[in-house]
Amino acid sequence: MQPFTFNPWNWRDPALLGGYSDAGARTPDAGPTSDLRADQQASLDLTGYHVEALDGRIGSIDEASYDVGSALLVVDTGPWIFGRKVLLPAGTVQRVDHEDRKVYVDRTKEQIKSSPEYDKDTFSTPEYREQVGDYYVGSYRDAPPR
Repeated sequence: MQPFTFNPWNWRDPALLGGYSDAGARTPDAGPTSDLRADQQASLDLTGYHVEALDGRIGSIDEASYDVGSALLVVDTGPWIFGRKVLLPAGTVQRVDHEDRKVYVDRTKEQIKSSPEYDKDTFSTPEYREQVGDYYVGSYRDAPPR
């Protein structure tokens, strides 16, 4: 068995996002998003979905980016960690349940809470992405997915 390797900024399985039939309705397992037209991919909006860590709900998605090599979720944690927002690289997503509007990540609440502070003014900079990426790569090295 090959060891788990973690690329923080890519979806592990783009098919998790779901797809669309010709009529435009969501169909599970329609294949990777790279097979979708750009307008269809742009409408794969996870905003508002609840986010579930391994040990419970952490908040809801405020913003999502599907850019290849820099995909991410910005999660509003609400009162859980004093209204703090966190950035979760797409690689942390274990599965997406479109019916229940939930995204499941394979990190614990504590691992997410300990992540670098989200800053709306710098979250798109290479330095911040590197800091967050390094944090999550380390979390997978120290505590592989369950």
